[in-house]
Amino acid sequence: MKFVKILGFALVVVTQTGSAAYADEVVDWNQTLFRAGLVAGTNPLFMSRVAAIVQAAVFDAANGIDRRYTPIHVPPAGPPEASREAAAVQAAYATLLQLYPTQKGLFDARRAVSMAVIATHASSAAVASGVTWGQTVANEILAWRGADGFTPAPPPFLGAAIVGTWRPTPPAFASGAGPQFAYMVPWVISAPSQFRPGGPPPLASARYAKDFDETKTIGSVSSTARTPDQTVFSWFWNASTASYLWNTVAASLIKRTDEDDRRNSRDEDRDSDDDSRSWRHNPTLKNARLFALLNLAIADAAIGCWDAKYTYVFWRPVTAIPEAAADGNAATTADPTWAPLFATPAHPEYPSGHSCVSGAAGVALADAFGEHTRFTVESDAMPGITRSFRNFSSALEEVKNARIFAGIHFRSATDDGQVLGESVAHYVLEHAAQRVDR
Repeated sequence: MKFVKILGFALVVVTQTGSAAYADEVVDWNQTLFRAGLVAGTNPLFMSRVAAIVQAAVFDAANGIDRRYTPIHVPPAGPPEASREAAAVQAAYATLLQLYPTQKGLFDARRAVSMAVIATHASSAAVASGVTWGQTVANEILAWRGADGFTPAPPPFLGAAIVGTWRPTPPAFASGAGPQFAYMVPWVISAPSQFRPGGPPPLASARYAKDFDETKTIGSVSSTARTPDQTVFSWFWNASTASYLWNTVAASLIKRTDEDDRRNSRDEDRDSDDDSRSWRHNPTLKNARLFALLNLAIADAAIGCWDAKYTYVFWRPVTAIPEAAADGNAATTADPTWAPLFATPAHPEYPSGHSCVSGAAGVALADAFGEHTRFTVESDAMPGITRSFRNFSSALEEVKNARIFAGIHFRSATDDGQVLGESVAHYVLEHAAQRVDR
């Protein structure tokens, strides 16, 4: 996970062969959410919390009317005649307004468009009732997460100048980012430490020496072992945040799937009852649930990851490689002039934040769309460069390699980080927003 202002991130567009322009209000407000983060310069770790707040509120608002799933937090008590779309929009609007009050003009304009569209197929009474319920849900979600430990911020974390221990890294030498995430109240998992990995390999071990040599050789800014394509995808995966990228993947796949569903359902409509037709043609709750599960998995993976980071406080390659003479491992050799491909993020090395969060996202999206879904990722920051994948597993493997080939992680951190994220996501999928028998 790269800790720079989000304003510098690429706007990533995920395309599918034959993808369509269709989107619903849930998808539109998800995109508004990340646009707001861009404008505000929200860092990637904090963005995981923001996205979870908004998408939990959107889901609980829609589900409170349909009452098909267990809630994230707010008991489903919405009026059955209320517009679920209006409720979802108001929940997104109200949470975003609280989180980014200076962007009120943007949110007001977007809300006006949404309500005008909803009014074309819902009564004014249904819209008004939905708005009231959506506001109630937003208020309860905001109050709940207002006591999650995010604030007040703890004192600066500076690590220690001890062999094997993280300390601020060049060029900024910034204090450790987001230490409060190590003890924040999780969304779904029972505790930040629930899926804590076993820790980095001992400095004197053969595994550490192997990891060390790999990153030293291929992750150097001047490496001749790294291929041109590996250099490209290392930069590519660093150009955006994991939360933004995976939500954009989800939005693209939702659009394609919803269009396919509508096409396939046309012939079925004549044999379906009114209730099933209404459910199939209104994807609000389905898409709200998908975004909620995705972002809850990401948020809890980040919390679990930061618990491990600030438990083990392991040093970064940019510190370890120049100081290898002191690590007690005869198989490692110091290089005082070594530098990574690009600047190292300001937090402990183990496990990899990107691998934790991407591992969680990959499991959530594979559950929704199938592991063997093909997709191509394009970045406005790198015109003409695309990354195409046959499945989610191949994308996650490239994410892991990108962090090693960039010289900012050792392989143990990416392997264990992905396992942590996947474990969190499986738990979230098994315990959050579960179908209620009706």
